[in-house]
Amino acid sequence: MAAKKSLSHPGPRPPGSTKASAGWRWQAPRNAWLRTPQLVARPADPEGAGIAWLPTLVAKGPARLQAVHLRRQPASAVPPCLHLIALDTSGSMRLGGRLAWAKGYAARLIEQAARAGDEVALLCFGGRGVELLLPPGPARASGMARVRPLGGGGGTPLAAGLAEAERLLRNARRQRGAGAPSCLWLLTDGRTLEQPAAPAAATQVVVVDFDDLLRPLGRCAAWAARWHAEHRLPEPLSS
Repeated sequence: MAAKKSLSHPGPRPPGSTKASAGWRWQAPRNAWLRTPQLVARPADPEGAGIAWLPTLVAKGPARLQAVHLRRQPASAVPPCLHLIALDTSGSMRLGGRLAWAKGYAARLIEQAARAGDEVALLCFGGRGVELLLPPGPARASGMARVRPLGGGGGTPLAAGLAEAERLLRNARRQRGAGAPSCLWLLTDGRTLEQPAAPAAATQVVVVDFDDLLRPLGRCAAWAARWHAEHRLPEPLSS
């Protein structure tokens, strides 16, 4: 069966293309976008946090503990990943359909987090400052509706947006436990002169680069390299 198409937000046209972008649709495979280490595999903690000790001790009995006695926690016992999406809604993101493309990407992240049973938070930063649209909590497909009406304009308060993301992630870590995984998704075109410090509260940072395809500045890639984060280009769009 062919993969279901959804979210017909337009994206920037690649160089040389003559097809109108308004009819393009997302073609990413299901759950492909959430390919964080925690979602690809959530192995038991090598220090023993993933061991179910009561069943292990029952299996061991009076004998010396050996690897064959170990019983692991079920996968459901592993804390869900918190995906915090920081969406750039500045004026430059309105050019070339980049904001619509990024909104579609954010909506798909929320959808996939809901499918995976993970948690999600959504904040945007732009001419209206930093706005928290979805506080950290279980992902729901209905959260996608918070993305669609977003407009863009004004400057890019990147440092303020990342500072709020850090605050949310630190609070969530205190509530969920230090071992609970988290991923900060920064969706931006990099059109700002701010040079914020590396985000530290998330276990993984992904910079999704919505820079101009024809005249890229390369700032997103530079930030990712300096922060030891992952740099991604948005998934390709096709008709």
